[in-house]
Amino acid sequence: MKTVEDLKRLRERLQAETQIRSMEGTKIIIGMGTCGIAAGAREVMSAVLDEIAKRHLQDVSVHQTGCIGMCEKEVLVDVVRPGEPRITYGKVKPADVSKIIAEHVVNGNIIEELVVGKIVK
Repeated sequence: MKTVEDLKRLRERLQAETQIRSMEGTKIIIGMGTCGIAAGAREVMSAVLDEIAKRHLQDVSVHQTGCIGMCEKEVLVDVVRPGEPRITYGKVKPADVSKIIAEHVVNGNIIEELVVGKIVK
């Protein structure tokens, strides 16, 4: 960084990244504890990011969390749509991601056969 303009560009970039993390839109949370990683969470995370990019979804943020305590159900993926219950999908494989994004994230339809939990506020 050599100029004030460089500093301004860095500030704008960091503000944009911070805004993405605090979005009010849909949140996707992926369990990335050691049990989740061993079950394939990295591959699921990559599939989620690829699908979001492919669909040009702007109001979706992706987060990771540690162990949730349901190791036998890994890979765990939570979808939190504004004003709706938090849905936890279990035993998620990369092949399930496009269906989760298309059906639940985009259209609001819960995929019952993958659900392992619902949290109603």
